[in-house]
Amino acid sequence: MTRTEVRRRLALEWWRQLGLTLAPLFVLGFLFRGQSPVLAMLELPLFIAGMASMFVTLPVFAAYKRALLATGEVLGRAEEPGAWIELARRRRLGLLAAGLPAWIAALALFPGLHAVALFLLALSSVMLLCLYRIPRQLA
Repeated sequence: MTRTEVRRRLALEWWRQLGLTLAPLFVLGFLFRGQSPVLAMLELPLFIAGMASMFVTLPVFAAYKRALLATGEVLGRAEEPGAWIELARRRRLGLLAAGLPAWIAALALFPGLHAVALFLLALSSVMLLCLYRIPRQLA
């Protein structure tokens, strides 16, 4: 597999993960729009849990960054395919961790979390996902 094909596959995986991250929020929001809140006292704890879940990405992103640097160092050498595989593995874990705030926001729909808080949690997931885009320097 060439470097361009690997980059294309990783870009497609990123878009797929973006859709999988935001889909539960949109689907549940559409299905349960206008419903009365269930356990309304959980609004603030779920919002805090969603904001705190961003810190889960810190060690995962550090490992991804190390794999990214290692991949950049071995470009054009025999170790390159293994470095791309390791980078994809680290990135996959990072993408899952980056989706946590949006998934917690989807759960917070049931207690009736306000739209602004839901938007902030979804936006934080999108911004965290943007950190896991493959830079152009690895082309």
